Amino acid sequence: MKRILAWTGLMAIGIGLIAGFVIGVILSYADDGADAEPVAVPVLQNAHPASPTPPADARPDEQRGDPPPIDALALLDAEETVTAQIYEQAGPSVVHITSRSEVYDFWRGVVPQEGTGSGFVFDTEGHILTNNHVIAGAEEIEIVLADGRTLPAQVTGTDAYYDLAVIQVDAAEIADLTPLPLATGTPLRVGQRVLAIGNPFGLDRTLTTGIISALDRIIESESGSVIGNAIQTDAAINPGNSGGPLLNTRGQVIGVNTAIQSVSGGSVGIGFAVPISVAQRIVPDLLAFGSYPHPSLRIEVRELGYEVRPGDNMPQQGLLITALDANGPAGQAGLIAAETRRQGWSTVYTGGDILTAINDQPLHTRDDLTLFLETNTLP
Repeated sequence: MKRILAWTGLMAIGIGLIAGFVIGVILSYADDGADAEPVAVPVLQNAHPASPTPPADARPDEQRGDPPPIDALALLDAEETVTAQIYEQAGPSVVHITSRSEVYDFWRGVVPQEGTGSGFVFDTEGHILTNNHVIAGAEEIEIVLADGRTLPAQVTGTDAYYDLAVIQVDAAEIADLTPLPLATGTPLRVGQRVLAIGNPFGLDRTLTTGIISALDRIIESESGSVIGNAIQTDAAINPGNSGGPLLNTRGQVIGVNTAIQSVSGGSVGIGFAVPISVAQRIVPDLLAFGSYPHPSLRIEVRELGYEVRPGDNMPQQGLLITALDANGPAGQAGLIAAETRRQGWSTVYTGGDILTAINDQPLHTRDDLTLFLETNTLP
C-alpha cells in the first residue's frame, strides 16, 4: 500500500512538471509574437490584369494597354446639361396661346368654344409664329407668358396650306424675350437629336426630346393640303404642342410642330413639323400682305392609272388635264383640256394633254405637281 502511494505521488509530480513546461513554451511563443510583423494577406488578382503602362515615348502601335474607361456618368451629365440649358434659354420665348370663338350648337344654341396651342417669339416686333389651325376662326386670342402675364394678340397673316400663322402682341410687353434663332442652311440628318417645347393638354412649357425619325415626309395639313419635306420625329408631341418649336441641340428652330399621327389622339412616337425653311419662305409675305400667294397652273387633272384608265396608245402614268383657265399659265402656254362625256355610270375623256414630267421631274400624282410648284416656283 505504501509503494502504491509512493508511485502515485511520483506520477503526480511528473505530470505537473510536464504541464508547467508546456505552458511555459506557449507563453514564450505568445510573447515573441507580440512584436512580430503581421502576416501579409495575398491580394486577389483580376483574371485579366492590366497591361503595364507603356513608356511616354512609345509609338501608338507599341502601346498595348487597354483604352482608358469611358466616364458614362460624365457623358450623361454633359448631355443633361445641354438639354437643360436649351430649355432655360428657349423656354421663356415659347408662349401658350388660347383662342376663343362662339359656335352654334343644335341643342344649346350659341356656345363659347376655346382652343389652346403653342407659339414662339419670331422677332423683336412682337410677332409670334404658330399654326394656322391654332387660331383659325378665333374671335379673341390671348397669349400667356412664362411669368404668368396674359396679353391680347391680333392676327397678322395666315396660310392654311402650310398651316402657319403669325400673330402679334405689343412689342414693348415682350421686349425682355429673345426671338428664337432659326437654323438657316443647317443640314438635317435622320438620327439627329431634337427637342420640342410646347403646351400639351394645357401643361405650359413642357419639354420632350427625341430624334429625327425621317425627312421629306408628305403629310396632310388641317386644311387638307399636302406639305412636303416635313420632318418626322419621335419626340412626344400631343394636342397643344401645335405651333411650338422643334429645336436642334444648338437651340435653333428647325421646324414648327404641326401634327401627329395617332389612332388614340395621343403621342405614339410619330409627330411632324413644318421645316423652318418653309416658314422663312412664306412668313415675309404673311407679314407684308397677310397671306402667301401659291403658284398654280390653273388646271384640273386626273391621275392616269388610278382615276383614269389610259388607252393602250397613251402614257400609263401622268396627269390628264380635264379643265383649265384659258387665261391661266397652262392656257396661255397652249395646253388643251380633255372633253368629258358620260357613258352609263362612267365618265369618258377624249383628247386633252397629259403632263408626264415638269423640268425632267416625273409626275405620277397631283401631289407631285403641287409639291414641285410650291418648292421651285412663285406666281
